Amino acid sequence: MDNNKLVEIASQVRRDVLRMVHAVNSGHPGGSLGCADFLSFLYFEKLRINAENFTMDGKEEDLFFLSNGHISPVWYSVLARAGYFPVSELATFRRLSSRLQGHPSTDKKLPGIRMASGSLGQGLSVGIGAAISKKLNHDTNLVFTLHGDGELQEGQIWEAAMYASANKVDNIIATIDFNGRQIDGDLDDVLPLGNLSEKWKAFGWEVLEMDGHNFNSIRSVMDSAISLTGKGKPIVIIMKTEMGQGVDFMMGTHKWHGSAPNDQQLEAALEQLAETLGDY
Repeated sequence: MDNNKLVEIASQVRRDVLRMVHAVNSGHPGGSLGCADFLSFLYFEKLRINAENFTMDGKEEDLFFLSNGHISPVWYSVLARAGYFPVSELATFRRLSSRLQGHPSTDKKLPGIRMASGSLGQGLSVGIGAAISKKLNHDTNLVFTLHGDGELQEGQIWEAAMYASANKVDNIIATIDFNGRQIDGDLDDVLPLGNLSEKWKAFGWEVLEMDGHNFNSIRSVMDSAISLTGKGKPIVIIMKTEMGQGVDFMMGTHKWHGSAPNDQQLEAALEQLAETLGDY
């Protein structure tokens, strides 16, 4: 898929995100907008998946786990646009009895969702377990996970990181959404993480870095990451993004981490984003 088509998909995904959180005055648009490019690339170009025949075990498919589950709006949009469930169902986001809960859940049986993620820090452990299962079943497909940078303040992440390197879990690619902001403010003001690249290297991981808003960078680094699988080390990508990417007044601040736009703000935001695939 060429970059222009990916740009179109990501623009529509951003529109979906904004309309979803606005409709219920609830949700997390900031990080969702920041990860729209990456998830659009992952699902529309890179993952080896079968959206029309979803199974929980995911045998002979690549698996993706969203650890920072609060950015569910962007994931739901991408899943729907990729064919996992009807795009019209996006209108039920965060409604009572909806399959599209505020944080992804498995009890609703929504295709594409294989773990409940709301409590931060758990996705890497789950991803490692899935990766080991694939090894045991001689399944050559890969496991991908996505994490927030603030999520790395959770100790379970580093326990999982140690386990993966010690056990040579080399069929997993973890990506860190490094936007430098979290719900309470800038990352460095809340709990600085230091040199993330050196930290992951010290834990025995192969470390790559990429621009999460440049499809050439995303494609090149993801290809490099995949080429490093099967060589005895787990792989992590530190992805530089901007919270609120695509909407000028949402960028450069943490204030849109978990705040929905009002009517006027939604209109102003949508004017900056092309409707390319048709709104739901």
